[in-house]
Amino acid sequence: MPKKLYESELKKLQAQLVDLQAWVHETGARIVVLFEGRDAAGKGSTIKRIQEYLNPRITRVVALPTPSQRDQTRWYFQRYVSQLPSAGEIVLFDRSWYNRAGVEHVMGYCTNEQYHRFLHQAPIFERMLVEDGIILLKYWFSVSDIEQENRFNSRNQDPMRRWKLSPNDVLSITKWEDYSRAKDTMLVHTDIPEARWFEIDNEDKRRGRINMISHLLSRVPYQPVEREPVVIPTRPASKGYERPPRDESGQVPDVARQLEAEYAARKAAKAQRKQEEAAAEAAE
Repeated sequence: MPKKLYESELKKLQAQLVDLQAWVHETGARIVVLFEGRDAAGKGSTIKRIQEYLNPRITRVVALPTPSQRDQTRWYFQRYVSQLPSAGEIVLFDRSWYNRAGVEHVMGYCTNEQYHRFLHQAPIFERMLVEDGIILLKYWFSVSDIEQENRFNSRNQDPMRRWKLSPNDVLSITKWEDYSRAKDTMLVHTDIPEARWFEIDNEDKRRGRINMISHLLSRVPYQPVEREPVVIPTRPASKGYERPPRDESGQVPDVARQLEAEYAARKAAKAQRKQEEAAAEAAE
């Protein structure tokens, strides 16, 4: 998808997300969005675009760590229940209770009994959420094996994103078909009328983000909310306050000014070299 078109459409959708959030806050609605899919399928980057202009007090992201020993002794869904939204909140789950149907099952982190119990209980759990008034949306991000490997290599070579690559992630290359079978089984058991699965083809991240956000907005019956205009008051006249001298408090070193001076010096030196080279060519 062309970058200019993508950025233009994304801004429009993000403005609608702000309207959606205002409606949620005003009406007390509760929304849960699950982001699932293969490693490097683009879940996290899509969440970032959704959350970019939203209020983190209303729209929050949940990305739970590996279950503790205490978590492992509790009802499986218990650690997720505490993260569910209250009135006027949106919760975006960056991976969710479906860890049990995917990575835990494929990597052997749960028993067969726990796995089959999950497949039985998940639809029941989700029906309870929907019956209680929660809007539940479930998205599966798909990516090809070739594109996944390309993204792994890109992360591995980028020190700013290398933290996103774990040993379990790269094992998904060797267990590609195992994850495919696990996904198919999961959909058979948990794609229920009350909480359907929606698949996002995220081979092209720009197109995938536009499609996902558009669909999310279409699934929530929100209406624009009239907001009271904010009037910025006139600043009153000073009553004699004088700020203490700056050198009496700790100041952050002005690194930016130093960088600006170095940049200006490099720019001037470059211009000087060009002039000298032009003069030398003219002399020849």
